[in-house]
Amino acid sequence: GDQPSAISRLVAELESGEPRVVLKGATGTGKTFVMAQTIAALNKPTLLIAPNKVLAAQLYSELRSFFPRNAVSFFVSHFDYYRPESYSAASATHTEKVSRINEAIDTLRHQATCALFERRDTIVVASVSCIYGLGMPAKYLEAAILLAVGQTHAEDELQDLLRAMLYERSAVARERGQFSWAAAEGDAANTSAEVE
Repeated sequence: GDQPSAISRLVAELESGEPRVVLKGATGTGKTFVMAQTIAALNKPTLLIAPNKVLAAQLYSELRSFFPRNAVSFFVSHFDYYRPESYSAASATHTEKVSRINEAIDTLRHQATCALFERRDTIVVASVSCIYGLGMPAKYLEAAILLAVGQTHAEDELQDLLRAMLYERSAVARERGQFSWAAAEGDAANTSAEVE
């Protein structure tokens, strides 16, 4: 019932310069549809924050169906397990921090960050852990090698750049942080690399 007026109000508030708005509603009232219509009307990169990973995943899935051509990305905590460092004065016991990173979720976080640099139609669905982010945008870009299809690079220079970023050469790169290198067929002394 109130969806058209909610969309109009949200669009008007955001276009007037309001940096953030809140949409409230009970389950099943069409909040995701209202958000999708607002995002479509504004046509700007958008950050939607959900209170936890489960709700963020649900919102991410729904928004991907509303925006099949946009860069809808997922940015949540990449820890499967995290126990902070602690000290118990009663037993004089110090406990080290223990954590385990989920590589698949960490990859999604980096994809979301890259989308913000590369595409204007980016929608990032995040949990509140996004406030920790990946650091300053300029530093993030400094730690990247920008490649494009058809570019030619000096082989040694490109490999040195990868090593400086702590990548390791591997016969067959299968893990994060590894790269493999193959000379062009019939060219054992290949001195340049073309991005494919």
